[in-house]
Amino acid sequence: MDDWNDLRLVLTIVRSGSLTSAAKALGVNHSTTFRRLGALEARLGVRLFERLPAGLYAPTSAGERMAATAERIETETAALDRDLLGADQRLSGRLRVTCSETLAFALLTPCIAEFRAVHPGIVLDLAIDNRVLSLSRREADVALRVARPREPDLHGRKVADLAWALYGAPDLLARIGAMAMDRLDDIPLIGWEEGVTGVNSADWLAREAPEAAIVYRTNSVVNQMVAARAGVGVALLPCFLGDAEPALVRAVPQALDEIGRELWIVTHADLRRTARVRAFMDLAAAFLSARRSLLAGQIRPARGALDRRSGE
Repeated sequence: MDDWNDLRLVLTIVRSGSLTSAAKALGVNHSTTFRRLGALEARLGVRLFERLPAGLYAPTSAGERMAATAERIETETAALDRDLLGADQRLSGRLRVTCSETLAFALLTPCIAEFRAVHPGIVLDLAIDNRVLSLSRREADVALRVARPREPDLHGRKVADLAWALYGAPDLLARIGAMAMDRLDDIPLIGWEEGVTGVNSADWLAREAPEAAIVYRTNSVVNQMVAARAGVGVALLPCFLGDAEPALVRAVPQALDEIGRELWIVTHADLRRTARVRAFMDLAAAFLSARRSLLAGQIRPARGALDRRSGE
């Protein structure tokens, strides 16, 4: 076992649970992953995974041992990488930043444009991913997260509160404004794909909205906003997205406090003194802090058409 790529292949399959997901994570096609795994098992003379229905792969005891070894090597390598990068005081080189699609669409891309104007020697890679990428494994150097980080080895700062509210196109809200607004039953709602959990807006809709009220589903908040703008239905959106869209108005004036979040900018503690990491975090924090009122939903909208406090 003198090839790290073999160990990384096994570790990625264990983490992903399938060849398809592992191939995507490794940036290769499915057939290449299948061929590499088969060749590795043949060379070792041992089966590393049990092939299960629906394309799932479960590690054997040998696969588990190999993955555990790979994880230890990955941890040590990442620590060495962070140690070397942590002493880098050049305002040049590559910086990998990650955030969700929504934050990238509405906030981070213009922030990156401002950063590039100040620091043209730093090349930014933006990983748009709704998953929480690992900063310890160097999947990213800096992350925007919508919750306080709990990992003890991370360093970050809160930049704003995030508010959510219900939004719709004015014509649609005018048409349904005469309905009974003390419940969500009669309001056409835009929801998430079935089975999505752990997302604040999806969880709120699952609790509060009857199944029959959902008229359209998508796993993209940006597409939910586009659908609401087109008059498909009422969408639950972050206020920085909904309030900034001139073709939408709040269906209910008040934000929904129960699904509010915090916006944090985070890096690994080993990288916080790296010049390009520090430069990006300082500029991004200032950029986002200047928009706190928008992020917190404190821009006062016109009175909503679906004000459940008054039933109008």
